[in-house]
Amino acid sequence: MTGNPEAPRSSETTGAQRDHRLRDGVDPLGFPLIPLTLRKSRRIVTARKADNSIREKRAGTSRLALICAARPDVSPARGGNSMSCDHGAFVRSRAGYLRRTIQSTSGFLVSSGFLALALATTVWLGGAAQAQETQIIHPGSMAVTGFSGTVIPNFEEGLPPGVDPVDETFIDRTRATLRVFDVSRLGGPASGQLVFTPPPFEVTAEQIGQVFGITYDDGVRDGVSSGIPNLYAGASSLHGIRIVTSDEDADGRPERQRRGAAGATFMDGQFGTENGGGPGTIWKIDGVTGQVNKFADIDTNSGPGVGDITFDNIHRQLFASDLDTGLIHRIDANGTPVDMFDHGVAGRPAHGLAPLADDGSVMDIKDAAFDSEDPDSWGYTQDERRVWSVAYHGGRLYYSVGEKAEIWSVGVARDGSFAGDPRWELTVKADKDQAITDIALDISGFMYLAQRGPVENRYDYSQFADSGKGEVIRYWRENPDDPATASIWVEMPQEYAVGFPEDNRQSAGGLDLQYGYDSDGNLDPSVCTETLVMSGDKLRDNPALAEQLAGGGPLAVHGVQITPTALVKPANVPPFGSWFVDFDGYFEDPEVEGHVGDVEVWHPCEGRAGYYEQVPGGGYLPPFYPPDFPPPGGVPPCLDVEDVRYFCTPAGLEAELYLRDHAGFGGDSIKALSRTSGVGVTSPLSHAPGAPYTIGITGHYPGDTVDVGLCFYRQSDRDKGGYFPCCKMTVPLRTPAVSCER
Repeated sequence: MTGNPEAPRSSETTGAQRDHRLRDGVDPLGFPLIPLTLRKSRRIVTARKADNSIREKRAGTSRLALICAARPDVSPARGGNSMSCDHGAFVRSRAGYLRRTIQSTSGFLVSSGFLALALATTVWLGGAAQAQETQIIHPGSMAVTGFSGTVIPNFEEGLPPGVDPVDETFIDRTRATLRVFDVSRLGGPASGQLVFTPPPFEVTAEQIGQVFGITYDDGVRDGVSSGIPNLYAGASSLHGIRIVTSDEDADGRPERQRRGAAGATFMDGQFGTENGGGPGTIWKIDGVTGQVNKFADIDTNSGPGVGDITFDNIHRQLFASDLDTGLIHRIDANGTPVDMFDHGVAGRPAHGLAPLADDGSVMDIKDAAFDSEDPDSWGYTQDERRVWSVAYHGGRLYYSVGEKAEIWSVGVARDGSFAGDPRWELTVKADKDQAITDIALDISGFMYLAQRGPVENRYDYSQFADSGKGEVIRYWRENPDDPATASIWVEMPQEYAVGFPEDNRQSAGGLDLQYGYDSDGNLDPSVCTETLVMSGDKLRDNPALAEQLAGGGPLAVHGVQITPTALVKPANVPPFGSWFVDFDGYFEDPEVEGHVGDVEVWHPCEGRAGYYEQVPGGGYLPPFYPPDFPPPGGVPPCLDVEDVRYFCTPAGLEAELYLRDHAGFGGDSIKALSRTSGVGVTSPLSHAPGAPYTIGITGHYPGDTVDVGLCFYRQSDRDKGGYFPCCKMTVPLRTPAVSCER
């Protein structure tokens, strides 16, 4: 749960709140209790070692399994059960090593020669059970998605001889696939250390299944801004696809299937089917109560899931990319699909590429051609039209396409619809061709991109992406634009060091901007987007640096790296200038890959707006004839204004004027000047047919009304030389009460 650091926390907790604090304890037999991370799949205990740890057999190299027993911890007030294990921070032992302990009163259960683990699997269903007494989202709150982990149901009863435990291992529905962290106080300056946060708010796989893309809305409730947004999460195949058939051996567990089979269904915990979800579902988590509801469904999605989602704060709508068809769906604030944009058909021709329609392939888990370990059989649309990430910014929807990643954008019209003006922005230059699964744009005009390795899906749940080569990079606009280059963006991006492993390219495909932090690691909301948060695998795992890293916590960290945006390579290599947060608080899994997903931060910047970002507010007053151009005989103004939209640019405030030539003057160009003392107004040298007229405004105070003198004319008349007809009007523009950041 993310809480207000100034507000006292309730003494009553819920299943949505997990304790990250460490407590030492022993079991009734006097053995130290050590937690088992169920993120792994293959768990079969064979003997207790002399040091009271447990030796585990699994595919590949044997390793120590750390385990704890669990019992139901019933809370009558809340009506649910929870694990009686407190998973949390680390302490330094007298030997100087980091070890993990746990508090519990449960014992170990022995059955059929196996040391069994008793699991409490009851969780709260429905929104009310997740309700919190205080809001769960605050400015700076960081939401992260990831795989929920695994469990062998009824393991306390033992497994028959010869049974592979992996075949009896299933998604753990009781654990979280989405967590919201309070990262407002990081405990000190960055030194590459692991940060232990207050207990995060959690949403379990039983409620929403496996999710990847997330976004916040603007917190408007019943037409009034509450300052507390809601959070949205899209169903995903990026944490694997698991299918089962009915129980054939009467062991109380369904039968796992590697390939499609008659009667196959998605495994419980895959898509939240228990709560009416599916592969195209977008879930909504109330930012005040934590209540979880199904928000929208892309019901044509057969299994690939939702690539990403983003919120348009100007028109109060969401956009979602569909990995099945390649379509971008526009969804209104009530969760109703409105229309869609087909990049393959409508976008590609704008860059001289042949249109490409969806090939119609689908994920059919009942067909033997489906192979759970082969993503090519999952029904993804063709790579050339596959839209991964989406991000709304500055009146345009930016999106990424394919593994040979390209960034495109399409305008969003005044009524919120797709403007039909797709534009190729750039082709990503990185060491490896990998999908861009997240995009963020900051107030300074930078565009940040996160790669994620190719989709994998190991049967033993160990790997969901081919990690270790994913980059986080940023581009910025050429200023001025270089006409010799095809793109308006610089040709070569800057790169960030992500994680400590060699090459520092551990991106898991999620990123977002965060406020700044002061020298003590405290959040500074007065600075809008000074920090970058990036999801990653194996973030602190580098044997060559183990001694330096040991003082900062465990090495097997899969979660989020928090880095000042100024620290691009070669700075911060290795990233000792960053903080790290683990997704699930389990640190015994150094070999897993792709278990972490997206990250999103709620960072409103009241009263400030960034470059190329549409500015809310402002407006205009009815135009009138200027004093030096009196109206001829009461003729009404020759020009009217339909709408004005404001944007911030490096040069200052920009206004897009939507003009109506109701007098039939036939103009196609404007010249603008300021009629307000001390304020400068500039107009473009040319104008594209059908586009709004753009003017620049400088020297004003936010909220001022600026009188803009317009000369509306035909370019063909001006080209003749000498005097030319001109409709002169004065348009009073009410500038937004928002300052443009610099």
